Amino acid sequence: MLNKVLIANRGEIALRILRACRELGIQTVAVHSTADRDLKHVRLADESVCIGGPKSQESYLNVPALIAAAEVTDAMAIHPGYGFLSENADFAERVEQSGFIFIGPTADNIRLMGDKVTAKATMRKAKVPCVPGSEGALDNDADTNLALAREVGYPVIIKAAGGGGGRGMRVVHTEAALLHAIEMTRSEAQAAFNNPEVYMEKFLEHPRHIEIQVLCDTHGNALYLGERDCSMQRRHQKIIEEAPAPGVTAEQRAEIGAVCVAACKQMGYRGAGTFEFLYENGQFYFIEMNTRLQVEHTITEMITGIDLVKQQLRIAAGLPIEFTQKQIKLNGHAIECRINAEDPATFIPSPGKITNLHMPGGLGVRIDSHIYNGYSVPPHYDSMIGKLITHAESREQAIRRMAGALDEMMIDGIKTNIPLHRDLMRDTAFIAGGTDIHYLHHKLGLG
Repeated sequence: MLNKVLIANRGEIALRILRACRELGIQTVAVHSTADRDLKHVRLADESVCIGGPKSQESYLNVPALIAAAEVTDAMAIHPGYGFLSENADFAERVEQSGFIFIGPTADNIRLMGDKVTAKATMRKAKVPCVPGSEGALDNDADTNLALAREVGYPVIIKAAGGGGGRGMRVVHTEAALLHAIEMTRSEAQAAFNNPEVYMEKFLEHPRHIEIQVLCDTHGNALYLGERDCSMQRRHQKIIEEAPAPGVTAEQRAEIGAVCVAACKQMGYRGAGTFEFLYENGQFYFIEMNTRLQVEHTITEMITGIDLVKQQLRIAAGLPIEFTQKQIKLNGHAIECRINAEDPATFIPSPGKITNLHMPGGLGVRIDSHIYNGYSVPPHYDSMIGKLITHAESREQAIRRMAGALDEMMIDGIKTNIPLHRDLMRDTAFIAGGTDIHYLHHKLGLG
């Protein structure tokens, strides 16, 4: 087993990794910016190192500082968490070249899946179903692009090959708007991702966002751990996730899971990963693969009883996965609400000091959060301050449990999106299950 892990992240995921390390007897090194010296995991870690100023570029994205922190503390491995450098192939490569273990996939895997064009080509080769569209990046031939759009059928969506997080995409409803949309997306892609390549897909009108969790070791074992429904989104940012996905049958789960496992074996994938699909009319369409731990990994843990972070650590140490596909059983239903420090109506971030805090509890209630009474939420980072998870025997019970937990939850001194979550737990369409990715957008009157 690894003897010391540097946690190259902050907030709730850093605390989550620290807890898993402690249970496995692994020493921890917390790195932090000058704004984060009072984070809970920094106080709990065996060692801590300040790596720079409050801006991410000065600290959590500062590769030389992270490598230096690992060197001075004699860390054996680096866990990137999610966000920041977790899907940066150059960082993974630098970690390994510096003599440390990167707790995640290989740099080649990250690079392959990080470019949406090469990712789709790889998935097609592996027989993973993809959204109809261009076979690769669009060229500059107007007639070819117009003909392709006619073949695919409007509306289409133009996406940046290096995009993500809802950025670098444009929906086109008419032929007259296509060429301008391609050029605009190219310009934005170059500016945002330093990669002007774009591709075209059919724009599905009412899809759901469903993802498959996979786990692969270095001994040839690859498994899937069920699916999650992440369709409750605002501007492509997930707000609520649940597992398993309403309406997906055991047969569909087994079929798409087997396809994902086969793709992992073909790629030689290592560690935890997530295949993301659009799901419409009973069909799965691959959109991307996240080569890291997901924010919503918690709900998979709740329904499988498998600690995904511990599995990441074991795999990084070269150990085989401890269970087989047949041993994985899905038990009950789990829901996660992302708790953000933001105005629930305008979604404007709300940093500041937490003056009063009460967290809910009880059977089947889980809190993953780094905040505490008197903690000051800094303005420099993502607004998510925690995750509230409930687990019960049925979806109906899990929703009721979540509604009760949200009513009990109290965070004063800053604004949060708890009122929005309370509303959604009583929303008739959400309670019925199967809302598409556009539902919340329309409910909020955003279009």
